[in-house]
Amino acid sequence: MENRELTCIGCPLGCQITVMMDQGEIKEVTGNTCPRGEEYARKEVLAPTRIVTSTVRLEGGDIAAIPVKTKQDIPKSKIFDVMDELKDVVVKVPVHIGDVVLEDVAGTGVPVIATKDAE
Repeated sequence: MENRELTCIGCPLGCQITVMMDQGEIKEVTGNTCPRGEEYARKEVLAPTRIVTSTVRLEGGDIAAIPVKTKQDIPKSKIFDVMDELKDVVVKVPVHIGDVVLEDVAGTGVPVIATKDAE
């Protein structure tokens, strides 16, 4: 039996959660004070995902780069692939919050969007 200790990020409480596993299967989740904690713990040990935030180069603006993020969470294992693709992206002004700057990043089906306006 293997125990995984996590700090929940599902809400501001930050519960200390223990996930008891046996041969890759979840047997029990304890320590959470709300249902979101159990949901987070199950997802984190079986298929962890993350929102990736970064910057891309901006052409024609007053600033050199603009902040971006993945529109949804992506598999944690794809983070370095996402960052590798973003290093070559250059966008031209104008850019608005929510504009897609890269479709289907790293084969995830998730777009990367701007998180700041640039004129």
